[in-house]
Amino acid sequence: MRRRLAVLLPVLFALLCVLVPPAALTLAAPTAPGAPTSAAPPAPAAQDAPAAPAAEAPKAARPPWVAKTFMVDMSDGVRLATDVILPPLGDGPWPVILSRTPYGRKMGGGAPQVAALMGYVAVSQDMRGRFDSEGENLPFIGCGWVDHQDGADTVAWVRRQPWCNGKVGTVGGSAGGITQNLMAAAAPEGLVCQYIVVAAANVYTDAAYQGGALRKEQVENWSRQHKFDPKAMEIWREHPAFDQYWHRLDSTRRHDRMNCPALHAGGWFDTFCQGTLDSFVGRQTQGAEGARGAQMLVMGPWTHGGITRGKQGDLTFPGAKPPQQYDLLLWFAHYLKGEDNAVAKAKPVAYYTMGDCDAPDAPGNRWQFADAWPVPATETPFYFYKDGTLATANPPADAPFREYTFDPANPCPTVGGRNLTIPAGPRDQRPVEGRGDVLTFTTEPLEAPVEVTGRLLAKVFVSSSARDTDLSVRLSDVYPDGRSMLMSDGILRLRYRESLEKPVPLEPGKVYEVTVDLWSTSLVFNTGHRIRVAVTSSNHPRFDVNPGTGQPWTEGGEHTTQTNRIYCDAARPSCILLPVAK
Repeated sequence: MRRRLAVLLPVLFALLCVLVPPAALTLAAPTAPGAPTSAAPPAPAAQDAPAAPAAEAPKAARPPWVAKTFMVDMSDGVRLATDVILPPLGDGPWPVILSRTPYGRKMGGGAPQVAALMGYVAVSQDMRGRFDSEGENLPFIGCGWVDHQDGADTVAWVRRQPWCNGKVGTVGGSAGGITQNLMAAAAPEGLVCQYIVVAAANVYTDAAYQGGALRKEQVENWSRQHKFDPKAMEIWREHPAFDQYWHRLDSTRRHDRMNCPALHAGGWFDTFCQGTLDSFVGRQTQGAEGARGAQMLVMGPWTHGGITRGKQGDLTFPGAKPPQQYDLLLWFAHYLKGEDNAVAKAKPVAYYTMGDCDAPDAPGNRWQFADAWPVPATETPFYFYKDGTLATANPPADAPFREYTFDPANPCPTVGGRNLTIPAGPRDQRPVEGRGDVLTFTTEPLEAPVEVTGRLLAKVFVSSSARDTDLSVRLSDVYPDGRSMLMSDGILRLRYRESLEKPVPLEPGKVYEVTVDLWSTSLVFNTGHRIRVAVTSSNHPRFDVNPGTGQPWTEGGEHTTQTNRIYCDAARPSCILLPVAK
């Protein structure tokens, strides 16, 4: 029975409860605990619900299928709807697994009940302003350490209940993972461990904007589909730079305060890929006592909604399920129950290195393990040539640039990549590579496999006819049959080339050296394959379009064509820096 439940819990709890709908940001709430109420509250008018005494563990056996609902007071008086399911046998107290979600606490799909059968109290909560909880229906307004602290307040309430033994672990993915990162920044007493799946660390750089460009399809579709207050999008558009509004949603600023172990799981094609890596590295190397050196990282070949699946986009990766020693059940048994299991012996880092999906014996397509991230690699420049070649040899002195003209009325379309609400993952880029506003740079067929594992950066010398423009850079694995499979990409809005805090317009015609961050990957380019970099000035609708004026895009507003030059000579050697594994 235990072995069967060990299989069910990760599937149900981690995927049904954790990975929520195909949306990825999160709304939240912060503050303090208070008085629970009985039965499930009616809709938003829950403030009229009568108060009830603190929950007590019944003496008789309990069916673990019925949740008792409490309206838990936060420190500002706002009450959050919170379901509690006790284990069916015994009097407790027990360890607690807490999940907080903007998608509805009833969405667990049976996972909380399974957790109760395994000897945990399962606590599920609607975040502030969501479903039966009170408060403003705005993203992340109370999840962290500023103003309200709903996560910390909820942990405190849980620990005061007679059925809690003082140990609380948290679980959640996507929105439920982001709120865990923000909760950890408040360092609540009694938070023993966390299991965080596909989550942003910094809501600005990982979720709402990237390289200064608005993540249009993600934030617009997510906020609309999940019926957040329309004011949310207005606020996010009013803050295009990384200002004080966003600082309170950046958990990386508080890594040194975080004090508990966490497992961070993400995917190379996940919309929050880099956030997962940043959370692990920051807590592992800068965390407070209890966190530093106690983190684990699992990175698979997955999109946001495709955790554990091999089929991603147009490719299928064999053996894509995560290694068993990083299982959710084992994680909580180790930290909440003190069991000496495989978690204690697991390497801190497990990462899947992708490879040629057509050749069963090709290198890659396997899990690797390490003591730290990033793994050892040599940062190797692959230079852009005027003739479209991509090579490690220095470019010649007499081939200064390539040029294209970008029309904001005809942006280059998104085809796969790290998307949230539109088709994601590795997809063939040939439909866009033939456009006149796309420059490609391609190696000769490789004579030997090349493993690239780590952060990808494009160093580009560029000039523009406009006051502002974007650089969208895509990295593809070109198969022998010609398919150009997108493996990673990035974007930079050039007015944010110096700083995400303070935009600086371009001087038309002036040459600038800029860095485009393509985030991270692990991939073996197989023998006979080619490496390709594509450069253009849009990736729409994943990102909003740059009108070229130095101002945000508005429908019907002013926009101008942008003639951009990418310099390729010895004096201005544009390149992509690939971390070639040692």
